[in-house]
Amino acid sequence: MPLSQTCRFCDHNLHDTFIDLGMSPLSNSYLTQDDLNKKEAFYPLHVQICQECFLVQLPQFETPENIFCDYAYFSSYAMSWLKHSEDYTQMMIERFSIDTHWNVVEIASNDGYLLQYFKAQNIPVLGVEPALNVAEVALTKGIPTLSEFFGKALAETLQQQGKSADLLVANNVLAHVPDLNDFVAGLKILLAPQGVLTIEFPHLLRLIEGNQFDTIYHEHFSYFSLLTVQQVFAKHNLSIFDVEEISTHGGSLRIFVKHQEDTARPITERVAELAASEKRFGLDNIRTYKDFATNIATLKQALVEFVVEAKKAGKSIAGYGAPAKGNTLLNYCGIDSDSLSFTVDKNPYKQGRYLPGIRIPVLHPDKIMEAKPDYLFVLPWNIKDEIITQMAFIKDWGGKFVIPIPELLVV
Repeated sequence: MPLSQTCRFCDHNLHDTFIDLGMSPLSNSYLTQDDLNKKEAFYPLHVQICQECFLVQLPQFETPENIFCDYAYFSSYAMSWLKHSEDYTQMMIERFSIDTHWNVVEIASNDGYLLQYFKAQNIPVLGVEPALNVAEVALTKGIPTLSEFFGKALAETLQQQGKSADLLVANNVLAHVPDLNDFVAGLKILLAPQGVLTIEFPHLLRLIEGNQFDTIYHEHFSYFSLLTVQQVFAKHNLSIFDVEEISTHGGSLRIFVKHQEDTARPITERVAELAASEKRFGLDNIRTYKDFATNIATLKQALVEFVVEAKKAGKSIAGYGAPAKGNTLLNYCGIDSDSLSFTVDKNPYKQGRYLPGIRIPVLHPDKIMEAKPDYLFVLPWNIKDEIITQMAFIKDWGGKFVIPIPELLVV
């Protein structure tokens, strides 16, 4: 299948490569034992950049239905993410005086990880989560959840039912949307006239600055700067009135959005300041994007050389975590089960399965104590502090942690 020839936002012809990570399977397509005898589907992980709007993007090779209807990611298994969500809830309640008269709607609400904190304060909530297996977990928590894909059509249906969102939340979903304009048009429809929309997404500046190539995978269709996302929302008569830089996922943005016709909320200075910072970094210059691939090739060489030398020295290496980003990293670097004997994950959905492509088995975290590896390769490096604290006992036998991003670090 050829690469997409036009930008998914502005329809400008695409000619420039951001990075080409070769052929890779879908990062969340974890394999069962029976799958090991079957052929896997691999797709080009070739990222392009639009010269017109500077949207970094992947072409769509699979439908969202195939990718997300049975999903392996459950937000509640990361304690740091739950704390982040609880803190967000309290901050929003205090800042906007949210009470029981507000309706809070979250798009891509996962297993109810966030809405549970609003519900605990008797604030009406509604989740929209297309992955049925994940939505069922939210329902068991008492979180009303629609298991549907969000876009203009669903927003219009909810509007016809008299539903709107005083607070509309869309955390780490914007990158997963192939039809970007349809999704944002839906947000515009569902947001109440004086409502607040907040969206969190990994910051493209931090991705480039921090060599975070592993956050690129087929389930992420787009990668955003503030400069680009401002254009996206302006097209749909929505305005970003505030922005925060937050630490999640290696460095993310939280944007606060309102209807353009809502004059009650002034635009803070932080919006212009961050836009100016991105321009100083060069995010409005195509040359900045073209340097990224060179940096990643250097990092790949360092990671591969470390693994080769460790195996030559007779050292054992195990992984911690089975995140989608880890699958991109391992497939791109060609690190398979011959080098990384197994990885572990708290998520029982992933235990007993195998990582796509490199086919490394995923086991229960108790396996670390049993196997006593010399090195523990931390694949979800964005929560490395949490993992290093949980796994501190590996120091008892001289074990060390390997942090692959932003550069190889052994501690």
